[in-house]
Amino acid sequence: MTGDLPDRTAQGETGEMPRPAPTALFREDATFPVLSKEQIVRLAPGGRPRSFAPGESLVEPGVPPTRFFVLEEGQAELVRTSRAGEELLAILRPGQFTGEVNMLSGRPGLLRLRATEPTRVLELDRDRLLQILQTDSELSELFLRAFVLRRVELIQRGVGEVLVGSSQSPGTLRIKEFLTRNGQPYSFLDVERDAGVQEMLDRFHVGVEDVPILICRGEQVLRNPSNSEVASCLRFNEDIEQTRLRDLVVVGAGPAGLAAAVYGASEGLDVLVIENSAPGGQAGTSSKIENYLGFPTGISGQDLAARAFTQAEKFGAQILIAKSATQLACQNKPYAIALDDGSRVLARTIVIATGAEYRRLAVDNLGQFEGVGVYYGATPLEAQLCEGEEAIVVGGGNSAGQAAVFLSGKARRVHLLVRRGELAQSMSRYLIRRIEESPTIEVHLDTEIVALDGGAHLERVTWRESPGGRRETREIRHVFLMMGALPNTGWLDRCLALDAQGFVKTGSDLTPEDLQAARWPLARPPLLFETSLPAVFAVGDVRFGSLKRVAAAVGEGSAAVALVHRVLAE
Repeated sequence: MTGDLPDRTAQGETGEMPRPAPTALFREDATFPVLSKEQIVRLAPGGRPRSFAPGESLVEPGVPPTRFFVLEEGQAELVRTSRAGEELLAILRPGQFTGEVNMLSGRPGLLRLRATEPTRVLELDRDRLLQILQTDSELSELFLRAFVLRRVELIQRGVGEVLVGSSQSPGTLRIKEFLTRNGQPYSFLDVERDAGVQEMLDRFHVGVEDVPILICRGEQVLRNPSNSEVASCLRFNEDIEQTRLRDLVVVGAGPAGLAAAVYGASEGLDVLVIENSAPGGQAGTSSKIENYLGFPTGISGQDLAARAFTQAEKFGAQILIAKSATQLACQNKPYAIALDDGSRVLARTIVIATGAEYRRLAVDNLGQFEGVGVYYGATPLEAQLCEGEEAIVVGGGNSAGQAAVFLSGKARRVHLLVRRGELAQSMSRYLIRRIEESPTIEVHLDTEIVALDGGAHLERVTWRESPGGRRETREIRHVFLMMGALPNTGWLDRCLALDAQGFVKTGSDLTPEDLQAARWPLARPPLLFETSLPAVFAVGDVRFGSLKRVAAAVGEGSAAVALVHRVLAE
């Protein structure tokens, strides 16, 4: 990752440090573009000139980014710091600028930027940069592309935290997924495969029995941490003020929630999003979505979520990560949402976009194999685990179809188990054709899993054809569960009208009896997507009657913002 990318050299007698070579897809012009004089002039209002002496730092790792710099004279080097010393990653020259996506989120930086000769810069504070991103389309495109590409380069190089774990540890997979889906660079050491692991364990006074271990910010050792503990150590939410009253609080950062955040923030609302894991929701685990408008070659759920997340932050939405809503206090206004850390956030309006989760198998020992043979997403992380082996995908919807097609490129054979007698009822035709034409996918209709067996990892699966039919046991170590959906509404605590399955009822689906029980206080009926509680909306998979498609969720989230404006004006 460079302005001028140094060549890889061995450390010689001069003591020069090894320098990394560019990746195959590296595009220097887009990652470290040079601003024109006219562009720098446009940045000058609100900025101030500063000078740095050789050896003086402009940016330090572990410090939240409050300043953005454009070099006007001189030179600065971007270095990665570690216990082993420094590694040169970039040389910035006049016309080039600092920063990556942490400029949007306010999360601490990962690298040190240091002047190597007398250097003069134009300095802008972060608020001024965000204003430029929202008002200057040319500079916004240039900056955002560079920020994203720089973060991608950091991820590819493993700059950041160190995760020590095992493929036999469900906690390891959970943390890898959490870091990956949140776009956090890290390097991984496998205790079963990588040389030098014991030396690192000894250095930090931990043992193999403690894995997974996350070495956070090069100093703090976390033993099998929760997602919330990881987010806290990495200071994901440090820059976010939780106490002020928000125009709109969105609960859930899946496609529907992110769409509401983008449209709300872009239209001037003060928006806070609460997400219990990572952006993208259930859709974020999709390997490839091919029927989403504007992406003819398809896009992964994670990429779609990352783009939407960046877009929301660009417009000023703030997003709390690894925070769960535990209760909606619906008796008084403004509404209050209690979080799992004991805090609460206040809102004039709320959009509930907590989505749904896949149903669990009715097998007693299921929990024994979750994360070590049983998975709820088919991303490249899980695909690596079953490369060259057989795998099972359970489900008959689009998510299951996408997973089967994706895994068929890695696994030796994929068995698609469907409880129904056909696929056409809930799966798109293009996926059905792809499955029918794949020589490595075998479809089993009217079939369900009845037993799982193994030790530390899943080893055998038994399925049954139709109720009371033939049972068959196979030596298969990987099962992907993508069947049905259960709404994430347990935290609502009888505040809203729900259907028999727990989905939130909205708009015309609310009966007179629902509104009477909820003591609906307004002369008007509930608006489209409005729940039995005024100014509280539900969109996406959590809503009764939703289409359970990514495009539909995005449409609902964006449309709900127009209704939020109407309610705020009442």
